Amino acid sequence: MESTLLSVRLKAQIARIGPISVERYMDVCLADATAGYYPSKQPIGAAGDFITAPEVSQLFGELLGLWAYAVWQSMGSPHPVILAELGPGRGTLMADAIRALRRLPGFMDSVHVALVETSPPLRRAQEEALAGSGVEISWHDTIETVPAGPLIVLANEFIDALPVRQLIWRDGEWRERCVRIAANGGFEFCDGPALPVEGLRRNAELQQWPDGSILEVRTAANAVVAALAAKAEVAPLAALIVDYGHEATECGDTLQAISRHKFVDPLEAPGAVDLTAHVDFGALKDAVRGAGLAAYGPKLQRALLLELGLEARLERLCRDATPEQREALLAGAERLVDPAAMGVLFKALAITSNDLPAPPAFENTA
Repeated sequence: MESTLLSVRLKAQIARIGPISVERYMDVCLADATAGYYPSKQPIGAAGDFITAPEVSQLFGELLGLWAYAVWQSMGSPHPVILAELGPGRGTLMADAIRALRRLPGFMDSVHVALVETSPPLRRAQEEALAGSGVEISWHDTIETVPAGPLIVLANEFIDALPVRQLIWRDGEWRERCVRIAANGGFEFCDGPALPVEGLRRNAELQQWPDGSILEVRTAANAVVAALAAKAEVAPLAALIVDYGHEATECGDTLQAISRHKFVDPLEAPGAVDLTAHVDFGALKDAVRGAGLAAYGPKLQRALLLELGLEARLERLCRDATPEQREALLAGAERLVDPAAMGVLFKALAITSNDLPAPPAFENTA
């Protein structure tokens, strides 16, 4: 067990108050202001812990930029318009989107870019990536402080990093899954207190699940949805959420940790490794509709990018590319859409105000 500053503090807290929930553990590990993963690290890229789709290929950000343009047109081309990104990583997606949007009339004269980011290292990377873009940019800790007005939101691999609550079905009742100090001095999972059934998201077959089944509930995602709904009450809104996960609620433990591009123990080295869990798109879609917004999808990333014109854009880029650049473009595009890579595991959910038409690539997915 690697000892970190955060592990020492967590052990002290658990010794004082008892086991903490998985949700609390994940939140502290990722977001602690002084020793959390995101406030203290630059995690993305070959030298980091993981690589996201915008880092795989410029096509990803460019196509999402074109999606945003089409949505802006469906809003009546409002001036001004806010283009926001939740969890913008190193700024690669937004830089690629802006490059694509420059070739289209009107949008760049109307747009203000808002980046929702709490990590100081990532904010610095975003500033560098977008320096000289010629676009007015503001940074925000939460979506609530994004300026009011017509709003288009992009969120790639944002929801999966929000803390997830784990409930374990044990002896005919739900219990909170928790983290405690193990006999060897490290951390281990344990069953917490029994929970009332009321208020838990469940279906008619839930009680047929085997003993020990785990249900994951992401209450933090509902807070994001509520914030979007509040924005939509005063101006048109559209959002595109791309992440990895399952289309409908399933039982299973999807909490995972990544360090240096390899899976590691989620309880190893708190604050030093990335923690994520799969997105339950079924639950997310229910939350969106429950908040009074329209929801479309989820749609496989493969289908989304192909319908947004990946093949045509790839062909255009390859025309002027060197052999080495062409090879990299083809490899990156393949990784984005390959069912064995990112094409199927990653999915997209579109969200809009109820008075807007179905967004591009989601016309038949309500």
